[in-house]
Amino acid sequence: MKKKFRIPLAYQILIGLIAGIIVGAIFYGHPGIETYLQPLGTIFINMIKMIVVPIIVSTLIVGVAGTGDLKQLGKLGGKTMIYFQVVSLIAIIVGLSAANIFKPGVGVDMSKLAKGDIDSYVQTTESVQNEGFMDVLVGIVPSNIIQSMASADMLAVIFFSVLFGLGVASIGERGKPVLAFFQGTADAMFWVTNLIMKFAPIGVFGLIGVTVSKFGLESLVPLGKLMILVYATMIFFVIVVLGGIAKIVGSSIFSIIKLLKDELILAYSTSSSETVLPKLMEKMQKFGSPKDIVSFVIPTGYSFNLDGSTLYQALAAIFIAQMYGIDLSVMEQVTLVLVLMITSNGIAGVPGVSFVVLLATLGTVGIPLEGLAFIAGVDRLLDMGRTVVNVLGNALATVVMAKWEGRFRTENHSKHTPADPVGETF
Repeated sequence: MKKKFRIPLAYQILIGLIAGIIVGAIFYGHPGIETYLQPLGTIFINMIKMIVVPIIVSTLIVGVAGTGDLKQLGKLGGKTMIYFQVVSLIAIIVGLSAANIFKPGVGVDMSKLAKGDIDSYVQTTESVQNEGFMDVLVGIVPSNIIQSMASADMLAVIFFSVLFGLGVASIGERGKPVLAFFQGTADAMFWVTNLIMKFAPIGVFGLIGVTVSKFGLESLVPLGKLMILVYATMIFFVIVVLGGIAKIVGSSIFSIIKLLKDELILAYSTSSSETVLPKLMEKMQKFGSPKDIVSFVIPTGYSFNLDGSTLYQALAAIFIAQMYGIDLSVMEQVTLVLVLMITSNGIAGVPGVSFVVLLATLGTVGIPLEGLAFIAGVDRLLDMGRTVVNVLGNALATVVMAKWEGRFRTENHSKHTPADPVGETF
């Protein structure tokens, strides 16, 4: 029987990306094109959002119930948060260092820059700033879990799922039908994920087509130095920092990149970590990290471990200061680091999170907030890069935690080496 020719998903997404760029360039400046292309991207994003909560709830309940040890889970939570904060701090320092060494904002002529609209981000920032640390802490505990699921409040969903999983484990035999139900739910939702991923190239085509049709090359040239530096710094961070961490724990960042090539291309094209969350969880389990670790670390990391975003925020803050000729002292930069660490935690679900964090941070060290309007036009292109770093950072975190707990399955790791990656073709 003749084997049916199939194009791997990664290439399908690349074809969608290239086609979207071409169509967007052809119809640049035509607002009507958004009417036809945006629905394609929106439908795909909505399909992914539709399955994220059921997958997190079911996998986390099954994983926690399988462990059933509150003490072990508490240790995992503590280690995970320590790791997230350390890596986020390194990302901020790398971003600040790059901006101070290469000075991308020096000599930029602001009169040649187009201002973007950041009013919606300002309003979001005001609502976020009104919440103190205790408000965030209280918000983790849901008063209505159905409402939290409906609004995709991940920290509240994680809190409920962990407690429910412990409850299922505590009732022994009576909990087995419940466990079987959620295991079946998880399996079914991963099947749905594979089905939805077949539409990824179409979604990417629509999203990137709209993006390209909205901006022209002339808006990119004045900020070219910033864009090049952001991408170069992110590549450095992935290879040196994440690569170094992977090597320390006996893994390889390049193995993870090879494993997740489809997801990284999709994350880059859509600028959304959420689009790859289900497949990321599935693949990291196959890579060797236990289900309970993956189902806890990755959703939590989506709120507390955004390495690409924190790196960019630090670099962008110094860029804007340099553009205005503001020379920040060492103490002011230390203050910037501390404020970024605080404001970037736990607000990942907020739209335009990097802009919101920057708006909440810049004023504390005397940097004009209006400077963000100058980089708003290229933010989508920079967001594509930082999304990839966020995904890689959380994938690696599952390996680090599994190794730290002494529960990494090395037979899975050797089975899915770069020569034989996990993944499907369509």
